[in-house]
Amino acid sequence: MRRSRRNRKSINITKYVISLVILLLIPLGVYFTLNSLKANSVTKDYIAHNHDFKKTEQEFKPFTTSMTLAAIGDILIHSAVYNDANKENGYDFKPMIANVKGLLEDADLTIANQETIVGGTEIGLSTYPSFNSPYEVADAFKDAGVDIVSIANNHTLDRGEKAIISATNYLNKIDMEYTGGYQSSEDKSKIRVLNRNGISIAFLSYTYGTNGIPVPEGKDYLVNLIDMELIKKDIKAAKEVADVVSVSMHWGDEYQLYPNDYQKQLAQRLADEGVDLIIGHHPHVLQPMDWLTGKNGNQTFVVYSLGNFLSGQIRDYKDIGGVLQVEIVKESKSKNETIIRVENPQFTPTFVSNSQYKSFKVVPLKDAKNFGLGDAAGKYEEMTHHMNQWLEKAQ
Repeated sequence: MRRSRRNRKSINITKYVISLVILLLIPLGVYFTLNSLKANSVTKDYIAHNHDFKKTEQEFKPFTTSMTLAAIGDILIHSAVYNDANKENGYDFKPMIANVKGLLEDADLTIANQETIVGGTEIGLSTYPSFNSPYEVADAFKDAGVDIVSIANNHTLDRGEKAIISATNYLNKIDMEYTGGYQSSEDKSKIRVLNRNGISIAFLSYTYGTNGIPVPEGKDYLVNLIDMELIKKDIKAAKEVADVVSVSMHWGDEYQLYPNDYQKQLAQRLADEGVDLIIGHHPHVLQPMDWLTGKNGNQTFVVYSLGNFLSGQIRDYKDIGGVLQVEIVKESKSKNETIIRVENPQFTPTFVSNSQYKSFKVVPLKDAKNFGLGDAAGKYEEMTHHMNQWLEKAQ
């Protein structure tokens, strides 16, 4: 009987304690719930505010930027030139271009046509008709401000695959880009794109042939031949990764001061594909600049030939080249509207002086009287007009 009363008393006490705990927990639960709601509200407000801030930060703002691009013609290293550069501890071509170094460095980006492959001395140097040049040629032009070289030309295969691999390995070593000839299919698939001042330029390069030397079977990556279907694909790919497309073309008739019909037709086809710049090589003399209108109304700038920049060829305009400089403007009006313009082409004629095939120096043509050219002023006026004549008619 006593045990039963004790049990009932114990149960009553337990119920009382539980009730008391519940009464205490209710206000605590309410307190934490209210604070949680308040915290969530603050977090949502912060997130909403922060989200709005990020939206504002990402709003598009129209902008305009520009850069200058320079281009030079054939670097054609005959034996007289590399023998003149031969020193006790190697080759030094830097003094040969010291007088025009400022013209190359002045631009934001510079491209050259490396006509003779720079395969280096280990495989043996050679001259016309099958060229191979010292590595130091690339060193000199790298030092002078050249950023990329076109190597697709009729001499690309002169010394075979080993020379191309040796040359491109060295260009990679000194961090100089190349286009038009490659080490592998994978190497060829990478569009060469260089960036300056927020503007990206893709560089493509092609040649009419390789002096009858067949491209090794299954190794068409060694040199880009002019094939319009291939070029169209490359242009399309280039447009996807760059603002501007520049195409170097090795074409035309040697020693002719004007482009032939094939050059003009091919240039128009490139303009119709929407390229921005066409840079011509191979004639070894200067051919004029011009503007072309593509089928979509786009404007394409073309220089049909930049002549020889440094070579052992003399007389009959073969020792006159020059530096082309254009301004490239990028105007972004909205996220979906960007306008690219090539403007203000300027051409500075140059002259390769020598003394009995020694002391080769590239100098501004207007100063060439001081380096042995008798009628330097007359030649300067003649070649300046020659290069600009079609641009002047268009104005």
